[in-house]
This record gives sequence, C-alpha cells and structure tokens, in this order.
Amino acid sequence: MEYIFAFLEKISKISGINAVYIHLVFKTLGAIAGTYIIWIILKRILVSFEKKTQKNNFLKINIEIFSVVRKALFYGLILVTGTYLIRLFDVLLLEKIFHAIVIILLASPAKDFLLILLGYFEKNIIDKTKTKVDDIIFDLINKFSGAIIYATAVVLALDILGVNVMPFIAGAGVAGIAIGFAAKDTLSNLIAGVLLIIDRPFEVGDRIEVWSAPAGSASWGDVIDIGLRATKIKTTDNIVIIIPNNEIMKRDIVNYTIISTKIRVRINVGIAYDADIEKAKDLIINVAKSVDWISKTPAPKVVVRNFGESSVDLQLRVWIDDARKRMDTISNVTDKIKTAFDKQGVEIPYPKRDITITHRQQASELDTRQSVSNDKTS
Repeated sequence: MEYIFAFLEKISKISGINAVYIHLVFKTLGAIAGTYIIWIILKRILVSFEKKTQKNNFLKINIEIFSVVRKALFYGLILVTGTYLIRLFDVLLLEKIFHAIVIILLASPAKDFLLILLGYFEKNIIDKTKTKVDDIIFDLINKFSGAIIYATAVVLALDILGVNVMPFIAGAGVAGIAIGFAAKDTLSNLIAGVLLIIDRPFEVGDRIEVWSAPAGSASWGDVIDIGLRATKIKTTDNIVIIIPNNEIMKRDIVNYTIISTKIRVRINVGIAYDADIEKAKDLIINVAKSVDWISKTPAPKVVVRNFGESSVDLQLRVWIDDARKRMDTISNVTDKIKTAFDKQGVEIPYPKRDITITHRQQASELDTRQSVSNDKTS
C-alpha cells in the first residue's frame, strides 16, 4: 500500500491536483472494481451450487429461486458499495435516501422468494389433501403478499428518511373508515367471503341448492368458484349464477355432498282407495330395484303417508350413491311406476265429485194447481 500511496503522491505533484482528490478517485475505482470482481465470483459460485443441488426437490422444481438469490446479492453489493462511496465523499444526506431506495428495491426479490415458497407449500399441501379450500386460501395469500411486502418496504424507507409515518397511518385509518361506509356492500361481501372460507359450508365441487335460479330452470348446481366478493354456481342447465357472498351468508345452505355423495330420495305416489295397497307397494319396490344406480342397501322402502281427498298417498324412499342423479331417479322411477300400474290394473286416482240430482216434479204440479185456482177466484 505504501508504494501505491507514493505513486499517487507523484501523480499529484505531476498533475498539480490535490492528493486528496486523487485518493478519492482511486478508492472509488477500487470499490467499483472490487464490487465487480466479487459479483463475478458470487455468480460462479451460484452456478456451481445450482448444478450440485439438482437432486433437491425444492431447488429442482423452483429453478427461478437462483434468479431471486442473484438479484438479492446484486442489490446487497450495491448497498454495501454505495454506502462506502457515500461515506467516502462524506455526503450523509444521500446515505438515507440511498438506503431507502435500496430497501424498496429489495422488496422485489423478497416478494419473488415468498411466492416461490408459497408455491412449493401449496403444491405439497394440495397433493396431500382432498379439500379444495386450500386452493382458495393460497390464492388469497398470493394476491395480497406482494402488496404487504411493498407496503412494509415503503414504511421502512420513510422511517429511514426520518418521516413520521404515524400521521399517514392515522390518515389512512380515517380514509379507510370513509371508504368503508361508501363501499359497505363490497366490504360486506369480502367479510362474508372470508367467513365462507373459514366456516366451509361448501367447497368447490359441492352440489347445493340455488334459490336465485331463473324461474323454470334448475334449482341446484355445483360450486365452481368461491371468491372474496361472490360465489359462482353452475346449475344442471349449464347456467352460471354469480351470488354475492353476503347473500349466501343470510340464507340456509342446502349442501347435498358435504358429507358424502350418497343421499336419500323420496318419491310420492298416489293410488285409488279401491286399489290393493300391498300389490302397489310390491310393484313400486320392484321398479326401484330395477334401477341400476339405486342402492340395494339400505333397501328401497314404501310407506303410507296419509289419506288424501281422492287417493292413498304412498312414498318411495331410496338411497342413491350419486346425489347428482336425484332428478334422474325421480323421473325414471315415476315413469316406470306408471307403466307397471297400467299393466297390473292399479288405478292412479284423479279428483272425483259425486253429484246427486233430486226429482221435484210433484212439487211443480202442486204449484201449478194453486196458480190456476187463484186465477178462477179472481
């Protein structure tokens, strides 16, 4: 080093430039060159490390993690070198600004690394769980993680600059309240969406009742998406109904597949009072057993519900393994029961009225005689 300083002194005498400035230039160039050399070494180390870690599942799947590490190291070297140069030139005012800028820049690799980490955990959790609600949770985290990291970086940057962030936070709170009142319906849907994810009254793929379906269309469907604002349900008519989450939370939710896809179907059948009830029951049971997708255990069952105005009301109760075949079951069984009843002479009743006509001829003749007698008298 003594030879270097002696060399710089000679240059100063020859050029007439103050030795202090020459030293500063030399240190600046040395810092930049050293940073560049360190960066080249680190890049080669990372490339070598990347080749040696291909057997690691996490690093093998997420090759982009090395890009994130390179970016973070690059910003780190800039931070160290920039801080050194600022202190070298004794410009302390720029140091805080520089640190604030670097912190905001570091938010980018931090966000990328978090997304990679979340993607890795998401894939492993989804592979090990049957529920689909974890897809929604990870999707929400992915959407908000970047905003949270950048907001934190901005707060830290302002704090380094000596800016008191409390008034901004307080102002944001007041603005949030005002916005909350202005967008209460939207916030209500967001809160309801979070509650739906937590309570899990249904999941993506479940079949539920749809109370807001168009008149004359299917009244149930499959959940295809649970968002923060609304839930999308595709009915059996292939119509997608988008229902705000706060409306869903106000209603009774009928879920046919939350426990299992096996449900019991009830089919009402009416027979005439003169019909043989036992014969009708046997026919109905035989029809139920002939349908492939109706479960044999528990066995189909027919009960007498009540006596109607013109019929004895029976009810067939069967179990099916797939709740989505409920309407097919009702239609198929009803059609076959009608055919079986027609062949076996079991009457399916319809409303009847008995009309009694009373003959009043004698009374009419008596009224006629009285009228004639009154005419003669007059």
